[in-house]
Amino acid sequence: MRKVTSRVKMNMPKIKQLTQAQVAALEQTAETLHGEVKDAQVVPMKTGNLSGEAFFCDYSESNQGKVSLVHSTPYARRLYFHPEYHFNKEFHENARGEWFEDWLPGGKNQDFAQKAFKEFYRRLTGV
Repeated sequence: MRKVTSRVKMNMPKIKQLTQAQVAALEQTAETLHGEVKDAQVVPMKTGNLSGEAFFCDYSESNQGKVSLVHSTPYARRLYFHPEYHFNKEFHENARGEWFEDWLPGGKNQDFAQKAFKEFYRRLTGV
């Protein structure tokens, strides 16, 4: 029986570059999704606070693979989880509760984030 040996040499600079590209692609995906939600005009609007400065991307955990779209108003949770409310459609014609549903599994845009991440990662790495 023949003896087989192998040697693996890790290209650590390239691995670091790919890891940094993952984080950057994740942050760009979140920002793009943020824009998509705003453009879809599904977030209820009365004063503009819920869809303005109080709606932002939180990148504080992006190095761990997590980003969040945040509504920092005290009433955002109540509006989101009560789609039975009568939402004013004067400013946002598609305003409703559960406004992220189109981008979650089962929604009409469920693969948006995956496709966006893939494209951003490809651009950043050339892979």
